[in-house]
Amino acid sequence: MPVPALTGTVDPSSTDILALANHPLLWLFALGVFAIILVQSFLYVRAARRAAPDLDIPASELRTAFRSGAIASVGPSLAVVIVAISLLALFGTPAVLVRIGLIGSAAFETGAARIAAGSAGAPLGGPGYDQHMFALAFITMSLGGAGWILATLIFTPLLRRGSAKLSEVNPVVLTVIPAAAVLGAFAGLTFGELAKQNPGTPVVWITTAVSAGVMLLLLLTARTLRADWLKEWALGISILVGLAAAYFAHVALVAPAA
Repeated sequence: MPVPALTGTVDPSSTDILALANHPLLWLFALGVFAIILVQSFLYVRAARRAAPDLDIPASELRTAFRSGAIASVGPSLAVVIVAISLLALFGTPAVLVRIGLIGSAAFETGAARIAAGSAGAPLGGPGYDQHMFALAFITMSLGGAGWILATLIFTPLLRRGSAKLSEVNPVVLTVIPAAAVLGAFAGLTFGELAKQNPGTPVVWITTAVSAGVMLLLLLTARTLRADWLKEWALGISILVGLAAAYFAHVALVAPAA
């Protein structure tokens, strides 16, 4: 039986997913999430500006850090946009904006949605994927993402106390641990993708090698020419070149075999 909604009706048995996925209430929630993130960003920037004088950080260096972060986010955002566009037909714009564009990982979100829909006997996007299945998949994605938020709330105070104790024992450790954590995270992601590679069509290997080579070349050039601006653009440029290398490698190695 159709259920009354803010505008029109919602029929759980209908396969018109976008009628529910683009519901005004979901848009309201999505805009609310965007508003919270904008407020958080403003508070973080203001806190950084206030703390900079006490840490002897000049305003010019602070502006450089903000600009570097903004530029470095362009490259990864392009990959997210490409994946998000491909998922609009399955989840609708509000769900994609909130779960993939802002918070979640495309691999995790689609995997969670596929498991949720499959457990109810409806392949994701296939026969039987109606509004009821969409609601089940969306709730599953949201509950899965909530775990990360709860973990952050619980472990952040513990890690803060631990970092304070480490700074008293050896301040150098606090500079080594974050660098090691970042290297470990990127290495884990990289080797995880390399493990999926088909030996007959080494597209992932080629993409990784080209991206790493371009990044190394840009950093060496920036150091030699003392061009700090090139360091800010290095990540975005290496990602774009890597995407181009992946495309041409796919065309040269995979497309002819298919």
